[in-house]
Amino acid sequence: MTGIHAGRVAAVTGAGRGLGRAHALALAAAGAKVVVNDLGVEPGGEGGSPGPARHVAEEITARGGQAVAHGGDITTSEGAASLVATALDTYGRLDALVCNAGFLRDRMLVNLGEDDWDAVVRVHLRGHFLPLRHAAAHWRAEAKAGRPAAARVVHTTSGAGLLGSVGQANYTAAKAGITGLTLVAAAELARYGVQVNAVAPAARTRMTERVFAGTMAPPEHGFDAMAPENVSPLVVWLASEASAGVNGRVFEAAGGRVTVMEGWSPGPTVEKAGRWETSEVGEAVRGLLKAARPPERVYGADG
Repeated sequence: MTGIHAGRVAAVTGAGRGLGRAHALALAAAGAKVVVNDLGVEPGGEGGSPGPARHVAEEITARGGQAVAHGGDITTSEGAASLVATALDTYGRLDALVCNAGFLRDRMLVNLGEDDWDAVVRVHLRGHFLPLRHAAAHWRAEAKAGRPAAARVVHTTSGAGLLGSVGQANYTAAKAGITGLTLVAAAELARYGVQVNAVAPAARTRMTERVFAGTMAPPEHGFDAMAPENVSPLVVWLASEASAGVNGRVFEAAGGRVTVMEGWSPGPTVEKAGRWETSEVGEAVRGLLKAARPPERVYGADG
């Protein structure tokens, strides 16, 4: 197959359904050989089945592409290492890593159990860190051997991770961590020819079907604004050599809209020559807040 990814190999985690499936199919359509990773778990992380990953790989090959299914648990070092090894053993290279695996266990904070916290942080944050670490080790070794790659990593964060979301403290914390991980990885790995960016998608999937169940574009547009496939063109481009020079950025993608997100940056400042007294610092802070932009509203917050 020819296209923007001709000759390249991409690994996609959580690629059995939803956004990951859409990304895997789009990468294959653009010419990539794809490693389709998925544990086949339920929306809350229960169970598991090799079926979803296998079905997507078969769908790609039926369309004339090349793909291999991978059922390893990328929240373990062994599973993440085997993801990279599968790409190298099957296709001889790895050029792009798209981290997308995740599930939800939503609870209000006072009802959120430790197991639900750990499970969600593990699949999202650890599930980004470990594949990234093993892929980065490969690309660093390649660069030191005189074979630098035009490697690309696309992480999946969320509007919840950027602004917060009521009832999703575990998910919000994990997705915010992914944003921070993206920035550090982009700075550390650029010397090896690796670019790392993140996408915050808004799309209807098993994780969000209750939120977006009634969201449709006007019929005359002939376009479902919440379809996962709307996000994939940005992911495919970021994962390609065409995105050269784009590094350490976070994008929001929803329907036909793409937004560059601008994170924490210095706002109004006040300074004195010496330590602030408690009796005076409050007035100074209130003055700063009057001069600052109001914070963005947390998703689901009252008011």
